Amino acid sequence: MNQAAASPVPADPLAQVSSPEEQRRAARMAQDAFAQVFRLTLEADENACAEGVGALREALGNWAAAGAGEEGAALRMAMLLSGLDQWGLAYSRAFGLTALPALSALVGALRTGLDERAEARFLAQFEALAAAEENAVDFKIELRRALHLALWHGAIAADNRDEALRLAGELGGTMLAVAREMPLLGWRLVADALAHIQIQCLAHGLAADGPGREATEALFAALARELPDDSRDAVMAYTAQAVAGWRQAKRPH
Repeated sequence: MNQAAASPVPADPLAQVSSPEEQRRAARMAQDAFAQVFRLTLEADENACAEGVGALREALGNWAAAGAGEEGAALRMAMLLSGLDQWGLAYSRAFGLTALPALSALVGALRTGLDERAEARFLAQFEALAAAEENAVDFKIELRRALHLALWHGAIAADNRDEALRLAGELGGTMLAVAREMPLLGWRLVADALAHIQIQCLAHGLAADGPGREATEALFAALARELPDDSRDAVMAYTAQAVAGWRQAKRPH
């Protein structure tokens, strides 16, 4: 077994403040909220946008405030805002967006709703997310899986080959950045996303031909070429094992 795959995953110190399931829920809530503000930006007029942002601010703020104690509430808010920020950055880069006003309004409303002490606790937990790779690792895996899959779906749904390959290239660059920024666990986030891409292709017949297939093959080829040898071997082994496990589970018993 190569060194990357054999490395144990360190315990998540933030799991005592926010459970793995709570972390995954934070990632899903950030994804859903981003989808709504993205739609508001594209489709809603000013009044409807303000109303939609207000409803989201209330829902997200209430969920964050219900965390376990002051630290739990601060970590929930940190995960929500980190997730929204990462979705916004990824979409802005991939689709050439110069501004997402509804997203900016939502983030601003959530931050201004914090008093001075709550803001300080939030900032401490936001910094803790980035302080170590294993901190809130379940949140990071869930968030990145959804984000990478969304960009892949954008690539395979593109109107033409050039756009499909461009988006696949953006996704590959995003995945490589994760692997660089998280030298210990980044390969696991990349492998998780690739496994889910392969499983979706098998389960739903996606990217079976045309630009979608070419874009998907280009993505896998670029990662195989650009990832360091140790990480690449670990990614491909993990992906193959996950797909084999899925196939086994689908077989009639």
